[in-house]
Amino acid sequence: MVILTSVMATGALTLTACGSRDDSGGDSSDNGSNKTLTIGVDAPLSGENSTTGLGIQYGAQIAVDDANKNKLVPGVTFKLKAYDDKAQPATGQSNATAITGDKTAVGAVGPLNSGVAQSMQQVFASANMVEISPSNTNPALTQGKDWQTAKKRPYKTYFRTATTDELQGSFAADYAYNGLKKKKVFVVDDKQTYGAGLAKIFNEQFKKLGGTVVGTDHVNTGDKDFGSLVTKVKTSGADLLYYGGQYDESSLITKQLKDGGVKIPLFGGDGMFASTYIETAGAASEGDLATAVGVPADTLPAAKTFIETYKAKGYKGDYGAYGAYSYDATTAIIKAVKAAVDANGGKVPSDINALRSSVVDNVQKSDFEGISGKVSFDEYGDTTNKQLTVYQVTKGAWKAVKTGTADLG
Repeated sequence: MVILTSVMATGALTLTACGSRDDSGGDSSDNGSNKTLTIGVDAPLSGENSTTGLGIQYGAQIAVDDANKNKLVPGVTFKLKAYDDKAQPATGQSNATAITGDKTAVGAVGPLNSGVAQSMQQVFASANMVEISPSNTNPALTQGKDWQTAKKRPYKTYFRTATTDELQGSFAADYAYNGLKKKKVFVVDDKQTYGAGLAKIFNEQFKKLGGTVVGTDHVNTGDKDFGSLVTKVKTSGADLLYYGGQYDESSLITKQLKDGGVKIPLFGGDGMFASTYIETAGAASEGDLATAVGVPADTLPAAKTFIETYKAKGYKGDYGAYGAYSYDATTAIIKAVKAAVDANGGKVPSDINALRSSVVDNVQKSDFEGISGKVSFDEYGDTTNKQLTVYQVTKGAWKAVKTGTADLG
């Protein structure tokens, strides 16, 4: 895997305390009537999953820069402070404590991983600070642990601009059965919150459609040798392997499958949808598939300037998976701050707790056209944008092969 930790001179980052990186667009101090407010962003910026994590960071940075340039909130300069959670729940929780402890902070974007989100939600709720993830997909985060039988929102401060695995897993199962005409699938997951949950939903829906799950197995994050798994898949007679997890392991699994003579596609979720997957697996990735939230960013007219800016800045990481959703999550927080200021006679509320509370309430009322599409949230904090896309590796690049919404009927 390529570890992406360096950044270009433009928008350079400086390490600060609490594992954070301060990449502000302006002066961090108040200047006359100008007030500086901070938005935290938490994601894996080094190590595993850093390709997508950096895409989240820089998507948020561009939103902050645009808001400052356009003076979206008169009298307010926004500053982004990025925290590296290294895809570790304990680190994410520590970062959440640092963000909420910053008396200039009004909200946070992230994290990437659902397992990390579980460790952060209570911290933000206790501080009554809004948290919007552009990538978390586990249904329990918004609908509670019993979401399949009795949905109940655990935290009013948590939102997401990504749709859930209930939809993603079902969408993938439908495409595997009806689109690819696959009938016998071997299902594997990495035992993590995101991966195990996604694999379970795919498994259930694939069987509901009439398909057969010929075997299941689990791997550990960080594993490199998948010889025993290859043997199991080979003897099972599966015509597709479905994987719930991230690109770090799946890129090695598909390579070892093909090297072992198992010439079947590997299909996964948005945790696989990154250029690093193809770079690591090489030719073995050809024909593999992944679902991802929304529609391709480069097909959205509103995202054109965002993509041009991302490339012009020389930002590392991959904007394709969650960059646009991170931009919109950040914009939702900024627009909520504007609503709070407008309601206070055009002045920033002097009580940070009152401001944070108002931002939470106004994010819930979000209703605007973002660069990824319509941005609004339902009663659980879930996005109302339910679009999904299936991508397939074609000639060494991800190519969209189906866009739509899942049918849970």
